[in-house]
Amino acid sequence: MLTIIGCGNLNRNDDAVGVIIAQRLQQYLAQKPQPNTRVYDCGTAGMEVMFQARGSKRLIIVDASFTSSEPGAIFKVPGKELEALPEPSYNLHDFRWDHALAAGRKIFEDDFPLEVTVYLIEAANLDFGLELSPVVQHSADLVFAELITIVNQNVLT
Repeated sequence: MLTIIGCGNLNRNDDAVGVIIAQRLQQYLAQKPQPNTRVYDCGTAGMEVMFQARGSKRLIIVDASFTSSEPGAIFKVPGKELEALPEPSYNLHDFRWDHALAAGRKIFEDDFPLEVTVYLIEAANLDFGLELSPVVQHSADLVFAELITIVNQNVLT
């Protein structure tokens, strides 16, 4: 089972890129169903990432990054390099997807995906708003196309 999860905030311009890609993939799968692929829009809910990933063989997370790299840069990173246990907190907003990777592996053990890939697209604008910047939209189209290829190859596995 392949699970793809888009993360981000639809009200913060480029921060929405992961969610927008997930929504586009959901529309694609509505037209061309793939029984071995699940796609979720988890927004900013890190805990949701942990639960939706459970039971998958392979997990892909898509999100925005803001690291002072070139806007629109695409980073494809093994999830193992990004997972981190959260600091103790009473606020679930502090539980992000990188925490979900570490916690899910610890809690669900063999029922959590071993193969995790994270696509990060460098944001140009994280202000309040509803539009992707053109450079991030272009990168989103490239990542979407790559994910469609992966989804279609997943049918064969």
